[in-house]
Amino acid sequence: MAPKPDLHLLEDQYAICQLEASSLIPAWAMGEGFLRISRSEEEVSVVCHQNRVPPEIKAERGWRCIRWVGRFDFGLPGILASVLNPLARAGVGIFAVSTYNTDYVLVKAHDLDRAMAALERAGHVVSGVALDP
Repeated sequence: MAPKPDLHLLEDQYAICQLEASSLIPAWAMGEGFLRISRSEEEVSVVCHQNRVPPEIKAERGWRCIRWVGRFDFGLPGILASVLNPLARAGVGIFAVSTYNTDYVLVKAHDLDRAMAALERAGHVVSGVALDP
């Protein structure tokens, strides 16, 4: 059985943006706090504070970000599933992001209460303040 990581709810709301594959890294995305930029052959995806995103950018806005607390060995199975499975059972859609040190899952702000309740029922300890969406 995989350990149940403690989780921390980050402040503010986030946007998930889609840019053309040939796009440069946008200056508007830079700044303090969580930022994720991914490039594929089809697109550049940017996850950042939604207040940084210009209105003309294609984006899904209104996401809250939950971070795993601590580092986990790459070979340890089930860490991501221990969070994603309870959210799936609760009918909460997600956007998952991994970094070298940890994982993040974004849920829509309007699903936050349901997500937090599902995670707590599954045995996770969630810290942070749930700000109004």
